[in-house]
Amino acid sequence: MSNTQLIIEERAADIGNFMVGRLLPFRKKRMVGPFIFIDHMGPVALGTDENIDIDMHPHIGLSTLTFLFEGNVFHRDSLGTAREVKPGEVNWMTAGRGVVHTERTPDYLRGREKGLHGLQIWVALPKEWEQCDPSFAHIGADEIPVWEEEGIHFKLIAGEVAGKRSPVPVYSPLYFMEIKSGERKTVRLGADLFGESALYILEGTVISEGHSYGPKQILVAKDSSLCDFEIEAGTTVYIFGGAPFPEERFIEWNFVATSRDLIEQAKENWRQGRFAGVPNETAKVPLPEPKLKK
Repeated sequence: MSNTQLIIEERAADIGNFMVGRLLPFRKKRMVGPFIFIDHMGPVALGTDENIDIDMHPHIGLSTLTFLFEGNVFHRDSLGTAREVKPGEVNWMTAGRGVVHTERTPDYLRGREKGLHGLQIWVALPKEWEQCDPSFAHIGADEIPVWEEEGIHFKLIAGEVAGKRSPVPVYSPLYFMEIKSGERKTVRLGADLFGESALYILEGTVISEGHSYGPKQILVAKDSSLCDFEIEAGTTVYIFGGAPFPEERFIEWNFVATSRDLIEQAKENWRQGRFAGVPNETAKVPLPEPKLKK
């Protein structure tokens, strides 16, 4: 990762009934291309009496991408969608002007020991799409492009790069890809990347310009065209980025927008119960109270 601009360490965050590692946003780097929020979930072992239960909560102005390495999550939303996401699959939900969803352990796994490990990603929508109708897409593991070059395994989870295109219906030029190798290899991607680019190390070691980097770090490149690096055997990394937006993005709670007014309206709509609900769900996540300044 030549000319590394910034190294971001994974930080612990609490999203309810278990801890996750928060990667974006970061104080010195709010976005990478259109990517505005990334959580690393797990790995966590859940006992027979432990389940994922994230009650109804709203979103605006973004698409969510759920990608699991281990475990299963059942998604329900205000569009009437009811879909399980399994390892290697993608759930892609576009909030637009507003959507509500829940995430839970599937019924057939309750009362059993299970694990959870994956990434939860928010991709901000272009200004012209931020008030679009909400939608949902599920992409099977066998639909995601995979290929191998010189012993390096590639998987293009979303976007377009190196002449490959994922079927995930993105709204702006971006890429989110997995790179793995069982041997020490040099990865050369600079000619294929564009916009802003960052690399997240899930496992193993990345070597760049004589420096070694390990798991739970994000390396943000100054120039995506210089994105060449070495990986040790047994390394898995994720490269993500794309064209940045010309406008600033604001993020508060689960809302992303080009104006604070849109966020304030969304907050009031949630307080007043104006968002459509999720069929057969009643429990809601309350709007967080503002933190008092000391």
